Amino acid sequence: MSEERPTSDSAREAADEVRTTDADADAWATACAEDLAAEKARRRTQYGTPPGSAADELRKLVDAVADKLTGLQSPLFGAVAGGAAQQMVNQVVQQAKAAVEPVIERNPDVFDHLASAGSELLAAYRSAVDAQERRWTTRDTGPRDEGTGPGEHIDLD
Repeated sequence: MSEERPTSDSAREAADEVRTTDADADAWATACAEDLAAEKARRRTQYGTPPGSAADELRKLVDAVADKLTGLQSPLFGAVAGGAAQQMVNQVVQQAKAAVEPVIERNPDVFDHLASAGSELLAAYRSAVDAQERRWTTRDTGPRDEGTGPGEHIDLD
């Protein structure tokens, strides 16, 4: 069996070609990653940070409500009961956060689906309202049958 083996020069050239191809691919991947990072940074400065998932947004909402409630000073309880009332509010807020957080952690996709369903329901409602408004505004405004109504027609001319 006679197999041709590459000479050492052609083997080196083939290895250099493979290294060059790998280097080119790495350079291309690096350039693409840099361009993507720059575009994301540009959009972030132009539009602000994009909203996260529905679960992240719910966490933010719970945290914001909790901060507002714990920082709320109620004049209704007076100075004496104010400390106890504030402590009770803090305890209730912590219990609510402790109850909500595991649900969010276990089911983050559920909140995305609920947000999508809410958007679809809102779109359906808008469509129904738009259709009804079109029917109301395009009714025939011509002369009406004067004998059917309870009122009396008065001619002003």
